[in-house]
Amino acid sequence: MTDNAQMTVDEVMPAVAETERELKPALRKGWAKRCPSCGTGKLFQGYLKVHHDCTVCGEELHHQRADDGPAYLTIIVVGHIMAPLLHIFYVHVVQDPLMLATIFTVGTVAASLYLLPRFKGFMIAFQWAKRMHGFAGKK
Repeated sequence: MTDNAQMTVDEVMPAVAETERELKPALRKGWAKRCPSCGTGKLFQGYLKVHHDCTVCGEELHHQRADDGPAYLTIIVVGHIMAPLLHIFYVHVVQDPLMLATIFTVGTVAASLYLLPRFKGFMIAFQWAKRMHGFAGKK
């Protein structure tokens, strides 16, 4: 092998400290619907519409690809909470089907509306921390 063909590990892969971002703080910031980089800027400009970039630190957020993931997570979590609760309520509390349907419809919609933007922020923060989908930039 020639000298030009031999490369050290440092030349091929940047230092780990420079490429890794802390996952847990980023996920907490995403769950709070804040920029995963600075934690102060708002992640969304509406209910689910992501800002193009952070209004505080300037981190580009348009790279995110959350797509249907937050909706699937919301359905899984809400379904696994509401199904056992429905059974418990029917057996021990309320046995009127119309009353149960009313209570659980309101509860399911409220839980879904609460969790959906948080799961989306969570997924965007995960992508940012793992440098996925164009988040491999400068910060």
